[in-house]
Amino acid sequence: MASDRTARLAEKNYWGELLKIRDNQREQLKGLPPVIKGAELPQEVNQQGLMKWYLHPEIKDTVLSTFMFFEQEIPPGSRSGRIRCQGGQVMIILEGEGYTLLDGVKHAWEEGDVVNLPIRGPGIIIQHFNTNKNKPVKFIAVEPNWFACTTVDRSSGFEQLENAPEFQTGKAG
Repeated sequence: MASDRTARLAEKNYWGELLKIRDNQREQLKGLPPVIKGAELPQEVNQQGLMKWYLHPEIKDTVLSTFMFFEQEIPPGSRSGRIRCQGGQVMIILEGEGYTLLDGVKHAWEEGDVVNLPIRGPGIIIQHFNTNKNKPVKFIAVEPNWFACTTVDRSSGFEQLENAPEFQTGKAG
């Protein structure tokens, strides 16, 4: 005797459902711009600091949603928030100099450097610091958008451990 779940699953043609999803996705992507203009993006003050989001799971009007991509600015002498996350992020330092604390170990960087944050099962704890008291740090960061298939926690626990100073005051710069 089939269970209620078996009977419910038997009511659909799941291959046909994939084709419907494909057709809906194709329709949603029609006419979306292939270029995202940085000048058109607002700077957000959040727990991590000052960020501009190019690609994010909640931004639906882009032709690609398989990555998270943002620019972050750290004001002179300031720092980002501190978080525990899965890792797997690549950062390119566009301006400035500073360091990243990765699980308590200091890793210095400067303009032109690439920072690779490793993926670790229990997660990593990171925080970024601007060591220059006169100039901001700017970097871009990208990571795969695994959130739909692995959840935001990604088995490591995604936790905001400390807020950036700019979030506390609500002021940019």
